[in-house]
Amino acid sequence: MGLFGHINMNIFRFMRTRKPFYAFMQSDVRHSVGYINLQDSHAHTHKHPGSSVSNFLQRNHYTNVNMHSKDQIGHDDYQTTADWLLSHTQHRPKVAIICGSGLGLLADTLKNQDSFKYADIPSFPQSTVKGHAGRLVFGHLKGKTCVCMQGRFHMYEGHSLSKVTFPIRVFKLLGVETLIVTNAAGSIADSYSCGDIMIIRDHINFPGLAGLNPLNGPNDDRFGPRFPPMSGVYDKDLRKLAFDICKTMGVSQYIQEGVYCMVGGPNFESIAEARLLHKLGVDAVGMSTAPEVLVASHCGIRVFGLSLITNKVVKSYEDNEAVNHEAVLEVGKMRSETLQALVTELISHMDINNNNNNIV
Repeated sequence: MGLFGHINMNIFRFMRTRKPFYAFMQSDVRHSVGYINLQDSHAHTHKHPGSSVSNFLQRNHYTNVNMHSKDQIGHDDYQTTADWLLSHTQHRPKVAIICGSGLGLLADTLKNQDSFKYADIPSFPQSTVKGHAGRLVFGHLKGKTCVCMQGRFHMYEGHSLSKVTFPIRVFKLLGVETLIVTNAAGSIADSYSCGDIMIIRDHINFPGLAGLNPLNGPNDDRFGPRFPPMSGVYDKDLRKLAFDICKTMGVSQYIQEGVYCMVGGPNFESIAEARLLHKLGVDAVGMSTAPEVLVASHCGIRVFGLSLITNKVVKSYEDNEAVNHEAVLEVGKMRSETLQALVTELISHMDINNNNNNIV
């Protein structure tokens, strides 16, 4: 039959078995075609029970799947981290803020601070990206108790999605009721300019659509339901309040509202990919936010999101401009004061003395 005939036959058999692909490769393929010698420049078939495909997958733990599958993180792990934080600070935050690339100065506005390096917090992941300081800062903002992440975690750093979202469930156990997410994003919408601030109305989670979801694995009903809805996840009342605050601040001319799209990164988008996103109705694109928002919504935490537009995504083959991370950080510095003022006013108008987080 030949090598490719065997491969085609096994693709057909895989589709019929409905087994996980990794299990199928270990059991079914090696007994029917032997193995493909992946270390040889030529493909060979061998009637050999010790499949090198299977061995290759075992040695590498089928990395791309396992890295983003559900880690063995249980409720006790989140609780241990939350208990450690509660024992090291008197602050009991109701609002959590995640700062994106170049936006970490927001945490410096907190009063009566207690700050902890991520490396000192039990089970906390580590941030490796420039512009992410790697500190958890507790304090007061306009009289409200908050916790601020100076630096988030990304899938492209090698973290599993359960690690990327680990802080969110810890925040839930700390008593957080509202999550404010910020990020640096590239504009897909033709009408957006660098320096614009986009209030996130909705998102497209491309990794999630491909099955890379932080909620994969057994569901913990103590955090939320098995099948959480994602319609209306970005709170409508907070979005309206933000628009009103922007009018009062006199910055409405560069405030937008739109759809954010998460891609895996770390590379920026190709022109063909940018054109696809444009056709899908995406307004801004980045490499974060959706997993944290998903887990927060699952936990019953209310969400508000902001994207700082730091670059125009190239959609033309005649355009020679290329984006770089340093330019992203520069725009972050330029708009940091406006962003800080907006978030500060938003928090000051929130009534966080009850579970409904009513707006006043």
